[in-house]
Amino acid sequence: MIQDKQESSLYSLVKKSISEKIQSGLYKVGDKLPTEMELCAEYNVSRTTVRLALDQLALEGRIVKVQGSGTFVSKPKISQSLSTAGKGFVDQIIEQGYLPNIEILDLRVIPADKSLSKKLKIKENDPVNRLERIRYVNDEPMQYEIAFIPWHFAPGLINDAEDCKNSLFKLLQLKYNVKIKKTLEEIEPILADENVSKQLNISRSTPIFSLETITYNDNDDPIEYSEAVFRGDRYKFTIERLYG
Repeated sequence: MIQDKQESSLYSLVKKSISEKIQSGLYKVGDKLPTEMELCAEYNVSRTTVRLALDQLALEGRIVKVQGSGTFVSKPKISQSLSTAGKGFVDQIIEQGYLPNIEILDLRVIPADKSLSKKLKIKENDPVNRLERIRYVNDEPMQYEIAFIPWHFAPGLINDAEDCKNSLFKLLQLKYNVKIKKTLEEIEPILADENVSKQLNISRSTPIFSLETITYNDNDDPIEYSEAVFRGDRYKFTIERLYG
């Protein structure tokens, strides 16, 4: 037990040291890290301790292990704000120096099933706009999303595919005069299924973030329900809280 605690403490120190070297630029994106044996000698720890540190850094997306080639420093994670004052996807990505793009996979009208009717407070079989999109950063798929908007809030949305490549909220506000008041969001870590792995070009069972959102207008009517998944190896979220 004492040995396990010592091992855990040592692996944390090794992990912190390597992480600091990545943050400082000593290890740059794409650089190959020293081998496990070299790291054992550098930190005077066991190979188990080094592997624990590297495994944790890999889970956090700071490094990537390539079979037969070694361990390399990963690209920095994309940051996205979930705060009320946060900007939209496109603006946030541009500010970080990346090139954003949104691909429309599908846009059609469907009848609301029991689950959708409950979330959107409409009747079963009422028409709903279904919008399926992938968000890219520098041509790399980062987010897969399906949004559902009651047809009566945006009756012409099916003809607005090009506009849906930008901010959906801005489109609803400017063209359909929908006044957005608030969103209710639930986020949790899950594993990618077959469909998500295909859409985001990642391995099945890769850790991802799932974000479910219900958006309300100024009358507290739900005007959109969306299910989005973000790549866990390339994304991190920030939340700003305002007080007073």
